[in-house]
Amino acid sequence: MSRLKDIIIDEILKQGKIYEVGGVVRDRIISPVLKDQETDYLVCGIPMDELISLLSKFGKVDLVGKSFGVIKFMPFKKFSEKEEQKTFDIALPRKEYSTGVGHKDFKVEFDHNLKVEDDLYRRDFTINAMAYDLKSKKLIDPLDGKKDIKNRLIRITNSDSFKDDPLRMLRGVQFAARFEFEIEKGTYKSLMENAGLIKTISPERIQEELNKLLTRAKRPSIGFRLMHKTGLLKEILPELEACVGVEQPGGYHKYDVFEHSLETVDNASMDLVIRLASLFHDIFKPQARELTPEGATFYGHEKKGARVTKHILQRLRYSNEIIAIVTLLVDKHMFAMGVTDKGLRRLIRKITPEHIFELLEVRRADIIAQGKGGDRKDVDEFEKWIKEELEREPPFSVKDLKINGDIIMEKFGLSPGPIIGKVLNHLLEKVLDEPEFNQEDLLLKEAEEFLKRHSHPEL
Repeated sequence: MSRLKDIIIDEILKQGKIYEVGGVVRDRIISPVLKDQETDYLVCGIPMDELISLLSKFGKVDLVGKSFGVIKFMPFKKFSEKEEQKTFDIALPRKEYSTGVGHKDFKVEFDHNLKVEDDLYRRDFTINAMAYDLKSKKLIDPLDGKKDIKNRLIRITNSDSFKDDPLRMLRGVQFAARFEFEIEKGTYKSLMENAGLIKTISPERIQEELNKLLTRAKRPSIGFRLMHKTGLLKEILPELEACVGVEQPGGYHKYDVFEHSLETVDNASMDLVIRLASLFHDIFKPQARELTPEGATFYGHEKKGARVTKHILQRLRYSNEIIAIVTLLVDKHMFAMGVTDKGLRRLIRKITPEHIFELLEVRRADIIAQGKGGDRKDVDEFEKWIKEELEREPPFSVKDLKINGDIIMEKFGLSPGPIIGKVLNHLLEKVLDEPEFNQEDLLLKEAEEFLKRHSHPEL
């Protein structure tokens, strides 16, 4: 756990009070064995300007959140517990007042004279409304958050909590999945009544909570099922909602498309890209489904599903890098393992050596999620074959060729242009089939023949 050094805490205690707040307090009660986690602090009794002046003696003060009563503080190396410098959030006690729908408009009042309890009352859930007094070494728990942790309950701090900030509904679902807690009855009722308000929240904030659900919960399915039951899913991911109840007859699947997708996510490693691909790998099956005497077919669901996945991820403002690899994994998740050496190299080239093992992870999770006791030995053997091929270091991209564009231009007196790329791609296709062909003299001869056949007969 990363925390402020005692010398800084002692200096603050000379003028006011300082508390640990937020997730670190909650998680310490849930699990005494903490992973490396940032500690957030609340300081009472010291005006903002004086607190800034005090902290400046020990590190860099970033005032990006000053208007909200929050300071980003990075201690100097000599005042850091570890070699790697960490940034801490240090806040003054605040009260928030919603002045519009969906937390788009709200007023924040911070006042160093407010009590710690005043700040805790404004928080989302009772399990997050606790503070640890660093002077008295006592827990401040005005809303019985510790009791709710013991009873494994997610409970809002007040009846208007979701109206004040509808993102809290998704946070509640995320916490329920992450800690495998139940949502308290009144909180559940409020969530169902306010589910439609999630549409007022920015895609970026929704994405952040989805990412936490996918990477911090061992079983994200708990959260997605809650989202479906409460009405959140149809607002956030209507494409996934459409998978509910879509049966897959034919003997290959135990579950409908929705449940199969959730089982796939649960059985995938806790990596964002792999879990996103697992969640959406069958997203187009409802539209592709055609009943047959033997059951049902879903031809083309992977390629069309990749396009739908791209649309979803763009809507939620994911980075281009994540969109590219997730859609590629969805597109290729039906890859055949009964291929030749040439076919294997072409698959690796399409997926890239960097991401080929992520594709295998999705396939493994997909097999388990069929619920029919499927055997993953074929995937394990395929992975072994891929590793052996990679160890031989065959070329998978034009940069792996023994010649480059500059050599081609110099050898044949060409200027930069599309033809250079065409030559290189042709040569790559050649060496994918015959890795031993990747020699400069052979490549130049092949390039010459290619140029003679394509618009350069004078060569």
